[in-house]
Amino acid sequence: MKRKLRLSRVLLVAAAILLGLVIALPFLWVVSASLQTETGIFRRPPSWLPDPVTIDNYGYVFTGKIPEAYAARGLLRSTVTQEAQYLPIGLQNSVMVATSVVLINLLLGTLAAYTFARERFRGQAAAFSFILTSRLLPGMAVAIPTYMIIRQLGLLDSKTALVLIYSAFTLPFTIWVLTLYFRSLPRDYEEAAQVDGCTRFQALRHIVLPLAAPGLAAVGAFSFLFSYDEFLFALLTTSSLNSKTVPVMIATISVNPDASYTLIAVGIVLSIIAPIILATIFRRFITSGLVSSLGRA
Repeated sequence: MKRKLRLSRVLLVAAAILLGLVIALPFLWVVSASLQTETGIFRRPPSWLPDPVTIDNYGYVFTGKIPEAYAARGLLRSTVTQEAQYLPIGLQNSVMVATSVVLINLLLGTLAAYTFARERFRGQAAAFSFILTSRLLPGMAVAIPTYMIIRQLGLLDSKTALVLIYSAFTLPFTIWVLTLYFRSLPRDYEEAAQVDGCTRFQALRHIVLPLAAPGLAAVGAFSFLFSYDEFLFALLTTSSLNSKTVPVMIATISVNPDASYTLIAVGIVLSIIAPIILATIFRRFITSGLVSSLGRA
């Protein structure tokens, strides 16, 4: 029996290590490629460790200064030069859009979820079911109607359009998760606060929201990551630097026949910094919030 348990543990650890390698190796290779020269990345046999290490690729994206290795060999074409320097603008647009979507989700989603969790009104079950089923629609199914609506509103090629679209896609999940979370919280604290003179809104703000912090962190992270990574609607509704997000800009560089692989790698590395920081800071809250909410579903 003990031997079987040890064997099972060894197999489980081996599977976990293998899964970790499958997930981590592509990211490690991208980081390595971003620190190499264009000639170094095509070296045979390929090297996992850049030799020599260079940060000129990052300097080029942010300052426009062409790396000496590229200039000497004539490897960097003007088309790539122009597109790669727009990556910081795309990062800024992505962060602004994603942050706006998070704020909308936390504000509107919290109020709606608290209403579903604590109030009883006619059509409540139907409204809640409609919210859940609307989240099941794939984005491609509503891409054309959404585009037509955005065009009629005169919001094409604007960050506002992306904020509205992403909020519509993320709010159902936010309302569902927070409704389950609020229902799991005891009413005693809210009732005691109301006896002491607090209004319903004050009880929500000072009592419920601090207790629901893990759930708020989980839906906030989900909203941010969805909005930050989304590609389809960003491609359909944006066309200028004022509104293009970083996934669209990386795609623009990668489909260019003159694409520099090292600059594509730089774009990928820069694009994953914000999600990594978010996951690192709120890891504990995200995990506990999702587990608690889904466990009560």
